[in-house]
Amino acid sequence: MADNNAVSLGEGQQQRAHVMKRTIKDSVFTNLFQDKKYLLQLYKALHPEDTDTTEDKLTDITIKNVLTDNIYNDLGFIVEDRMVILAEAQSTWTMNIIIRALMYMVQTYHDYFSRTSQNLYKSKKVKIPVPEIYVIYTGDRKTRPAEVSLAQEFFDGKQSCIDVKVKMIYDGEEGDIINQYVMFTKVCNEQMALHGRTQEAVLEAIRICKDRNVLKEYLSSKEKEVVDIMMLLYDEEEIMRSYVESERHDERIETAKEMLLNNEPLEKIIKYSRLSKETILKLQKEQNLQTI
Repeated sequence: MADNNAVSLGEGQQQRAHVMKRTIKDSVFTNLFQDKKYLLQLYKALHPEDTDTTEDKLTDITIKNVLTDNIYNDLGFIVEDRMVILAEAQSTWTMNIIIRALMYMVQTYHDYFSRTSQNLYKSKKVKIPVPEIYVIYTGDRKTRPAEVSLAQEFFDGKQSCIDVKVKMIYDGEEGDIINQYVMFTKVCNEQMALHGRTQEAVLEAIRICKDRNVLKEYLSSKEKEVVDIMMLLYDEEEIMRSYVESERHDERIETAKEMLLNNEPLEKIIKYSRLSKETILKLQKEQNLQTI
């Protein structure tokens, strides 16, 4: 599941809303698997029984919209028109990924029919590749189901005319490309805890991973690109935290103003707005001036 330039707060509501949209910059996950060498390794990790498929039989069909408010996924690829695989990298647990996966699959099939010049409105039955959906989860959740489904999570297990089943992957097999990616995210988190969201943390994570033979070839060949990606992601996370805190502060201000208009006691306003006494007295002074 996973990732515009940083915009400063205070430049208007339009820019603040812009922060809330997912950006179109690649994550390390999507960047890694844009290389067919690693994409093939991913496929082999998912289907070790297939010893015949080669790089030239894999086609990247990741949804790549240029508009940030349109849907697009982390990774999608097709294997010889017989199998379509969607994969998301997620560090935060949410069942909403099932709904997003359904949307990605519908868009992927729409693109596939267009690319293969198949007409859904003709009588001839179209050919459609078998779908598989995976989420590679890199968070710390203790409960780890092997699969989650639309029917089970959203319809209480009732039979429905539609269902979506998502296979969950947590660690991969030791040494495979999935395992190496998960290890990379864990090392990044460890270094971020030590050094903050800094370039030092990224460079140290890369050094450690190369020493441990974790994505060594990829990190050696694309170190600058990985640093740029990670630093942009850190910037975006910081902007998002600042945005959320700003929104909360605005809500507290509005709460305090309303309570002042209702002549609520000062201590009660402090308690419910969680603003300082000085801030509330300033708001009260401003309101008094407005009524003069």
